[in-house]
Amino acid sequence: MSDLLAFDNVWLEYGDKIVLERVDLAIAERSFVSIVGPSGAGKSSFLRLVLGQEAPSRGRILLDGKQLPAECGPDRGVVFQRYSVFPHLTVLRNVMFARECADARFTARLFGAAKRRAAEEARAMLAEVGLDDSLHLYPTQLSGGMQQRLAIAQALIARPRVLLLDEPFGALDPGIRQDMHRLILRLWDEHALTVLMVTHDITEAFKLGTRVLAFDKRRIDPHAPHRFGATAVYDLLLRNKLPLETPEASVKSITIDRFGNNSQE
Repeated sequence: MSDLLAFDNVWLEYGDKIVLERVDLAIAERSFVSIVGPSGAGKSSFLRLVLGQEAPSRGRILLDGKQLPAECGPDRGVVFQRYSVFPHLTVLRNVMFARECADARFTARLFGAAKRRAAEEARAMLAEVGLDDSLHLYPTQLSGGMQQRLAIAQALIARPRVLLLDEPFGALDPGIRQDMHRLILRLWDEHALTVLMVTHDITEAFKLGTRVLAFDKRRIDPHAPHRFGATAVYDLLLRNKLPLETPEASVKSITIDRFGNNSQE
């Protein structure tokens, strides 16, 4: 697989506060990258750089060998932990609106045949995520898992190449989370996506990812904690993924090393 994304000595700074430093990574097309690390290690900031919400202070981010613009685009979709849906729109209109924003960037309105095509595409996408029986419901009438399925449909309707997931399953019950794991793996395969997922659940990271990045600070100044930023301190290609059915409570520890990178006890 060829590299889709490349980070060349990327830094992210706010004044004298350094969030990320010396990030040098290449991410292959169609990989599923799980990103773990402690709170404040710059994981969500890393996703915002890929999304285009932030621009690097130093260094370059390349998409297909070209400089990534510091703005959001339809080639990158995102799903957050909090359900990013419009409460005043039905399920169908939520997904249609995402299609309209992608196709009519200035007016976010489609008409005639284009609108009918958008509705057909939205119905097909909602069927893929299992919401074809809920087209005319409003988000408040949906369960948490159904709202997250709706958010995923919103993100995928523009046919992005990169899907960014910022702790998307953290607020879900364990049974629902396992169903969502199966769904996201199926969509990753069927839509030939490159996925970058931030999670605090190490077991989830090793269940879903083909690669795990661990972000943390290599250097710490206790008198000036903002002086140094985080970077990818571990970069693990997974040869032996955990089965999806592995209960979280059954995994006491996961060995992270370069040889047996996901042995469990």
